[in-house]
Amino acid sequence: MSKLGNIGARLYRGEVGYDFIGKRKIWYGISILITITAIVGLAVRGLNMGIEFSGGAVFTTPKTSVSSSEAEHKAEAAAEGHQAVVQKLGNGGLRIQISELDTEQSVPVQEALAKDLNVPVKDINTQLVGPSWGEEIANKAWMGLGIFMVLVVIYLAIAFEWRMALAALIALIHDLTITVGVYALVGFEVTPGTVIGLLTILGYSLYDTVVVFDSLKEASRDATKQTRFTYSELANRSINSTLVRSINTTVVALLPVAGLLFVGGGLLGAGMLNDISLALFVGLAAGAYSSIFIATPLVADLKERDPAMKALAKRVRQKRAAAAAKAGGPERPEGAAADAVDEDGPQDADDAEDTAVAGSGMVGQRHQPASRGRGRGRPSGKRR
Repeated sequence: MSKLGNIGARLYRGEVGYDFIGKRKIWYGISILITITAIVGLAVRGLNMGIEFSGGAVFTTPKTSVSSSEAEHKAEAAAEGHQAVVQKLGNGGLRIQISELDTEQSVPVQEALAKDLNVPVKDINTQLVGPSWGEEIANKAWMGLGIFMVLVVIYLAIAFEWRMALAALIALIHDLTITVGVYALVGFEVTPGTVIGLLTILGYSLYDTVVVFDSLKEASRDATKQTRFTYSELANRSINSTLVRSINTTVVALLPVAGLLFVGGGLLGAGMLNDISLALFVGLAAGAYSSIFIATPLVADLKERDPAMKALAKRVRQKRAAAAAKAGGPERPEGAAADAVDEDGPQDADDAEDTAVAGSGMVGQRHQPASRGRGRGRPSGKRR
């Protein structure tokens, strides 16, 4: 078995682990900082809306020796201050996009471009996009997003519970905010391709979150009937058991998207690839982060406020305190190593160590005591 596979198996069995829930305040702080940065970027720079939303004209020219930067200056001069975006096409031609340009303004701009680029006017293809079409697309996108959110909350509330539905909704909003903020900071155009990318990452983020929630639901099914683990510790076990799966899924999903973004968009200059791949790349990474560091810790926080889970945590602490007292040592805090005494009688040493290590994040890791070599109850002395 590979090293990663061995680690994954040990994580799944609870032999090792990391205390994600115990350090949740750190993750909350990081998310708040990133979200504030995204909101500030959105407020200061705003989104660079494409002509599909703002309206404008697209001029496609035949092969020309004029560079993209030079053509951009000429197009903005011809359009009298309107912003222009120029892309070099594979056949050597140019795609010149000028926002907020109406039909009357497009004719003189086309003639000026033909003169500056030294190409015939009839060879320049012109496409006009009205702002009303973009507004209709935006409204439908918002409607689709709202319907998606409502259905997600209803499904999670039925399949799991309302706390998980609320945590998943917060995680989805977290992913959207970060992705939109990155678009504002980078300055990429917002096109229908961007909308497609945003809606795609919502499904991926939700999938990764549901995988962890399903594991947590199974682990906490009879949580109140035992006194070995608190709900937060069970949530931490669930994250660790699905950690390698989440990492593998994220890496496999990010590799082709990174190829689209950095190779297709960066080297080949494919505009539509940039629009989709940036949203996918940022959203997939944010979705994997939020499912582990945001959604599940939020569920644990909300669940620990429940009276039944408060009572469970109290019983666990009492049990561990009794185990520490029986062992002859001082009372130890929750998560410290100690033999545990169940309500119906003493546990064996292995179960006690499972209970003890759970609170520290190294869930279920066992160490053989030095005295285990001697049998229990065997009298000391020489054998006759």
